[in-house]
Amino acid sequence: MRRKFADWLKDETVFAVALVLAIASCFIVPPDAQYATYIHMNTIVQLVALMIVVCGWQRVGLFHIIGSKLLGRSHTERGLVLTLISLTFFSAMFITNDVALVTFVPFAISVLAMANMRERTCLVVTLMTIGANVGSMLTPIGNAHNLYLHQLSGLSTAAVMGIMAPYSATAAALLVIVTCVVFGNRKIGSLDSVDSDDIERSVLAPSTDMQPDEVRTMGFGGWRTWVYGVLFVICLLGVDGIVDKWLMLGLVVVVMIACDHRTLRKVDYFLPLTFAAFFVFIGNMRRVPEFYSIAASLVGSHPISLGVGFSQIISNVPTTLLLSGFSDAWRPLIIGTNLGGMGTLIASMASLVSYKSVTRTYRRQKGQYLLTYTAVNILFLVVLLGLAAIIEPTGI
Repeated sequence: MRRKFADWLKDETVFAVALVLAIASCFIVPPDAQYATYIHMNTIVQLVALMIVVCGWQRVGLFHIIGSKLLGRSHTERGLVLTLISLTFFSAMFITNDVALVTFVPFAISVLAMANMRERTCLVVTLMTIGANVGSMLTPIGNAHNLYLHQLSGLSTAAVMGIMAPYSATAAALLVIVTCVVFGNRKIGSLDSVDSDDIERSVLAPSTDMQPDEVRTMGFGGWRTWVYGVLFVICLLGVDGIVDKWLMLGLVVVVMIACDHRTLRKVDYFLPLTFAAFFVFIGNMRRVPEFYSIAASLVGSHPISLGVGFSQIISNVPTTLLLSGFSDAWRPLIIGTNLGGMGTLIASMASLVSYKSVTRTYRRQKGQYLLTYTAVNILFLVVLLGLAAIIEPTGI
C-alpha cells in the first residue's frame, strides 16, 4: 500500500502539491459562497473534451500511421531527424505537447534503432521535445495553459496565434538549422528496404497492458478515426464559443461510449483536477490583501521574466495559474509562460515524458540526456528571450 502511494505521488506530484496548497488556503480563507466562482469551468470542460477525443485517436493508432507513412519517405539521417521533429512540432499544435511526445518519442527511439542511430537518440529526442513545446505554444489548444489563458483573457484564437507566431517560427527555423548542421546526408540503408507498413508494425506490437493503440491493433480502427475527427471539430468550435461547452462535452462522452467506452478510462483526469485545485488556492490567496498586493506588484513589473523564472522551478502550467491570478497583462503572460517551457527538465512537465522514454530504454544515458537536454534548451531559451526583448521590451 505504501509503495503504491509512493508511486502515485511520484506520478502525480503536481496534483498532490496543488491539493495541499488548496486545502491549506482553506484555513486562511474559510469556505463560503465565493468558492463557487473560483473554478473556471470553460477551461475544465474544454480540456476534458479535448483530452477524450485525442485519447480516442491515440487508441486507433492515427498518429503512428501518419508517422510511419512520413518516415517511409526518409532516406538520409538529416531527412529522418527533420521528419521526427516535424511530427512533434506540428502534431503538438492540435493534440498538445505531452500527447505528441507520448506518441512519437517511443516511436522515434524504435526507428532510430532500426536506422543504426542509437548514439544520436539523446540529441534527436531533445530536438523533438523542443519541437513539441514550441509547436504547442502557437495555438490555444496546443497546451493546457494556453487553453486556460485563451479562455480567461477573452482573446481570439487568431490573436493568441499572432502573439506566439514569431517565437514558434524562430524556434522552427533554429531547429532546422541545428539539424542541418549536426546531421548529414548519409544514406540510411537499413530503412530503404522497409516500407511504411513494416515500420508501423515494428512499433505497434501490442504490449501486455494494451495501450495506446489497442483498438487498432485489435482490428477495431477505421471509421472511428473519422468520427473522432468530427468530434475534434466540435471541440474547436467549443473553444471559440460557437458551440456550448456542455453540449460539446455531452456529445463527446456519448459518442465515445458508443465507439469505444474504454477510452474514458484512459484519460488523465488528474490534469483538470490539478487546475481545479490551483483555482481554489489562487482564489483564496487573492482575497488576502497583503499577499495580493505583493504578488500583483511583482507580476505587473516583470511578467515575462517571472513567467520564465517560475516555470524553471514549478513548471509552466502551475506558473500560469499562479501569475494569472494577479495580473491581466495577457500578452506578456502568454509569452513568458510559453517560453518558460524551455530550460530545465521540469520547466514543461511534458518534457518528462521524453526523459522517461529514453532512460527506460537506455538506462545508462540519464546523465548524457540531461546534459544534452539542458544545453540545447538553454540555447533556444536565450535566442527566444532575445527576440522577446526586441518585440516586448516593456514586458521583460
